[in-house]
Amino acid sequence: MAMQSEHNFWHQRWQNQQIGFHLQSVNPLLAAHFRALALKAGQRIFIPLCGKTLDIHWLLAQGIHVVGAELNQLAVDALFAELGLTPTITQSGALRHYSAVDPQAVKIDIFQGDFFALDQALLGQVDAIYDRAALIALPADLRVTYSNHLLNITNSAPQLLISFHYDQSLLPGPPFNVSADEISAHYGESYSISLLADERLPTGLKGQYPAEEKLWLLNPTK
Repeated sequence: MAMQSEHNFWHQRWQNQQIGFHLQSVNPLLAAHFRALALKAGQRIFIPLCGKTLDIHWLLAQGIHVVGAELNQLAVDALFAELGLTPTITQSGALRHYSAVDPQAVKIDIFQGDFFALDQALLGQVDAIYDRAALIALPADLRVTYSNHLLNITNSAPQLLISFHYDQSLLPGPPFNVSADEISAHYGESYSISLLADERLPTGLKGQYPAEEKLWLLNPTK
């Protein structure tokens, strides 16, 4: 029931175009620190709960094969429309698999549906993860389930993780405040965790709440 409620929440946000979380440009933290992942052209980066982020456009321009997971079909349709690509769509179990190749012969695959229905066999090889808006989008109880599932389906691939830090009592979320201690609790057994960037949001979270945006590099220890 809790999971279905979460699904309904996000479907409603997209239906009403309440997508203030959607940036109008590439995230500058990604552009500045992407090289920390040491990816080569053609390697695969997985973006959970990807939406229609312009970060995907930027990653494709770097020659990186993007693989995403997104619950809402409107978001996926908008993504491919904005990319100017017509995807091939196939049904893979409970998920719809959108696949296309851009004019520079760079691949993009998006799995539309419940993230927890995605398994390692369907996802395939993951060379890196970019969590820009997944962990911080989920309430505390689902963050545990999410992080465990992500580790399982990606074989603990290197990860760039964005988090927000602010007084949770001021705002119910999402995005949620996720502390350094919580990140360590989720991932400390599988990764060494280092802080790459820590920037105060100049206009605050949602334009009013003091907050910092942090970028973490998670490197596998096994």
